[in-house]
Amino acid sequence: MERLNLPTYSFNIKFKEQRKYIFDFIRKKYVLLTPEEWVRQNFLKYLVEEKKYPASLIAVEKEFKLNRLSKRSDVVVYNSSGHPFLIVECKAISVKIDQKAFDQIARYNMKLQVEFLVVTNGLEHYCCKIDLENQTYYFLKDFPEFIR
Repeated sequence: MERLNLPTYSFNIKFKEQRKYIFDFIRKKYVLLTPEEWVRQNFLKYLVEEKKYPASLIAVEKEFKLNRLSKRSDVVVYNSSGHPFLIVECKAISVKIDQKAFDQIARYNMKLQVEFLVVTNGLEHYCCKIDLENQTYYFLKDFPEFIR
């Protein structure tokens, strides 16, 4: 797989019926290794190993209802009280991060009401802090530390 703008991690990868699968340590199962999944798995390792987010407080492909439609957020991180505080939207390296990606994650936040939104394609990473009360946001230079 392609090199990302993240530290290098080791993964359990297996082949089944001529397809690659990667072990998702959060969901504790092998999943099809797509370009987007490669970004997600690397970013999950980054959150856990570099930023020290507890793996037990991370959900992958968290399903929720938005205007009676089923949606799935790539990654949701909860604080120790069980409230979501960060959403990550992962894109494949080939996908340019644009307004459409931010619109998607902002729609998800209408339901989840988190404090931080992250969009990454593995090469570019953007994190913004949301001020829900004043309905504003600003971009951060780094990712937030885990909020207990």
